[in-house]
Amino acid sequence: MTRKATAIALTCGEPAGVGPELAVTARQALGASLPFFWIGDPRHLPQGSAVTLIGAPHEAASVAADHLPVLRHDFASQATPGSPRAEHARDVIAVIERAVALVQSGQAGAVCTAPIHKKALKDGAGFGFPGHTEFLAHLAGVERVVMMLASPLLRVVPVTIHIALSEVLTALTPKLLEDTLRITEAGLRRDFGLSAPRIAVAGLNPHAGEGGTMGRSEIDLITPVLERLRAEGMAISGPGSADTMFHARARAGYDVAVCMYHDQALIPIKTLDFDGGVNVTLGLPFVRTSPDHGTAFDIAGKGIAKADSLIAALKLAAEMSAARAI
Repeated sequence: MTRKATAIALTCGEPAGVGPELAVTARQALGASLPFFWIGDPRHLPQGSAVTLIGAPHEAASVAADHLPVLRHDFASQATPGSPRAEHARDVIAVIERAVALVQSGQAGAVCTAPIHKKALKDGAGFGFPGHTEFLAHLAGVERVVMMLASPLLRVVPVTIHIALSEVLTALTPKLLEDTLRITEAGLRRDFGLSAPRIAVAGLNPHAGEGGTMGRSEIDLITPVLERLRAEGMAISGPGSADTMFHARARAGYDVAVCMYHDQALIPIKTLDFDGGVNVTLGLPFVRTSPDHGTAFDIAGKGIAKADSLIAALKLAAEMSAARAI
C-alpha cells in the first residue's frame, strides 16, 4: 500500500536518557529537510528548546525549520537526566504504542525509536519483552522479525541476539537460520530497493569449522540451509570464516553479512562506523529504525551527546519508507 504520509514518528524513549536532547539536536541539524515529529512530554526536553506543539502528524510539515514539532504526551512527572523513574514506564510504553498506531493508520510514514531503559520498564510496568524489537513484533502481530544494523559501510544481521554465548548452539536451529535469511532477503528487496540481494553468511566456528576439525555446525546445520535456499535462486555465499569477511574488498562482494551470534555481527559494524550505525527491524508491516546506542545516563543532560546515529536513523527511515511507497 502506498503511504501518503511521510513524517516520521520519533518516540521519546527513556526521558532521563539522551533521547530528548538528541531529538532537539537532530531537528537543528536537519531542519525542515526531513519531516519528523517527537512524541513525548515537552517538560522532558532541554530547557529553552524551540518547540511547536502539533495536534496531528501532518502538521509537522508546516512547523518552522528551527522548531521541533511535538505531539504532546503528558507523563506523570518531570524527568531528571541520568536518573530513570519507574513511574514513567507506562507512558514510555504508551508512546511506543501510539507511534505504531500512527504508522499503521497511515498518519506517519515510519517509526524511529529513541533508546529505552528496560529495567525501568520492567520495574515500573512489568514490561515482559527483551527490548524494542520484540515489543514491536508483538504490537504488529508478527511472529518473527530480524534485527539489522546498517551503515553506509556495512549491513549485518545476527541470527541469535541477546543470549549468552553458551546458549547459541541450542538456539541456532535450521528453521531460525532459514527464517532469518528469508526475512533479510525480503527486507533488502522491499526496504532497500535491491532486486537481487547478495547475502554472505558467516560460519559459527573459527575458520568456518575448517572441514569439521573445529566444529561441525557448518557441515551439519548451516550448509544444508544455504544449499536449499540457493537452489531457490537466492544469492547466498558461505558459510565463510568470519575473520576474513569484513575487510573492504570482502564487503564489496555482498549487501549484508548474516552472522551466527550478537558480537560476531556487531563488533565489525561498530568498529567501522560507531556513530553512524542504525538499528533496523526487518519483517514488520511498517518501517522502524533506531539509533544504535543506549540511554547514556552518564552524559544525559550535559549537552555533549552526539546525534549522528539518530540523524542516520531518521534519514534511513525516510529512505525505507520511500522505497516501500514505490
